[in-house]
Amino acid sequence: MTTAPPPLAELSADEARRIALRAQGLLGAPDRRAGVRGVLRHLGAVQLDTISVLARSHELVPYARLGAVGRPVVDAAYWTGAHAFEYWSHAACILPIEEWPHFAFRRRAFRARPQWSHDLPEGAYETVVKQLRAEGPLTATELGGAKNGGEWWDWSASKVAVERALMYGEVVCVERRGWKRVYDLAERAVPAELLHDELDDTECLRRLVRLAGEALGVGTRADIADYHRLKGEQFDAVVADSGLVPVRVQGWEKPAWADPAALETAPRGRHRTTLLSPFDSLIWERARTERIFGFTHRLEAYVPRQKRIHGYFAMPLLAGGRLLGRVDPAREGRTLIARQVSLDSAKAVEPMARALREAAEWVGCDAVRVERVDRTELAAPLTATLAAL
Repeated sequence: MTTAPPPLAELSADEARRIALRAQGLLGAPDRRAGVRGVLRHLGAVQLDTISVLARSHELVPYARLGAVGRPVVDAAYWTGAHAFEYWSHAACILPIEEWPHFAFRRRAFRARPQWSHDLPEGAYETVVKQLRAEGPLTATELGGAKNGGEWWDWSASKVAVERALMYGEVVCVERRGWKRVYDLAERAVPAELLHDELDDTECLRRLVRLAGEALGVGTRADIADYHRLKGEQFDAVVADSGLVPVRVQGWEKPAWADPAALETAPRGRHRTTLLSPFDSLIWERARTERIFGFTHRLEAYVPRQKRIHGYFAMPLLAGGRLLGRVDPAREGRTLIARQVSLDSAKAVEPMARALREAAEWVGCDAVRVERVDRTELAAPLTATLAAL
């Protein structure tokens, strides 16, 4: 682990929280002119996930920052005009296309990988690339079928081949069609001036550490490394030359680094009141969320039903720069159902009602029904507030 140099500034825990909110686009006026693409470039990565309750996570992220932007607009912003690509970052993420060169270190690592969990028949990889060259863009189904007919992980040879080609950088996902990836050759989908692996690992890592620091505003070694799933030693090797500056945050046990631009002015402006995807980059790192907000966030979709505390897809409520509760939503026709609402206090009732009403309208629902509130004394006030909106 790197030995942090003396801090250049000391921040209170509250200042660090506000810096983080502004860096994530959740404090201050939203840049509506830049729109969804602006959000993507500001964050540097938007995580993808298969779960869709209100909407998919990559739709919820710009919604949280911009408000009720049309859902078709979101997908069009990502997938038209070669503005983005999918790759492994924090997880499977949408990334700004201009960062393609900076993921060369990861593509090289995949190519050098000594073994894979799936063996490929001889010639399968070359066959997929040849087919894409002649017929692409294509889905895995169009390439010969995604599955072998067994369990869900039983990928066909063509699916394994095209996913490997994606990791190698020979193929990219150019859109999602019914949530299926649509693949094409990178040489057709990535602008020529970006289609190279010329940057060495150090330059790639330096850039990604800087980008993560800017997107977080302030963070520890673990926070910043986790943003693009870098190793601690990779962070250590480049942080001194990344442009981030060492700071001390009161109440944080470990050293921190900050984006120098984030320290130039005090974070001010309007706070968003919104529901957050569990995969939102503001809260995707559990230890950081607990440290900054005093809020324990855990996705329970993969927890057995009987062991869930807050629900299948509990979405935290952000209001006034704090996390004040959460709701597990569902949809039934044109009704948004709050299956389980957890509120920290009575102060969370009004913002939860507003967030639920706004989310309902965004996804085309004209009614909201509350099924359960953890603090039973707040159930009637929440229902009454919803009715008044």
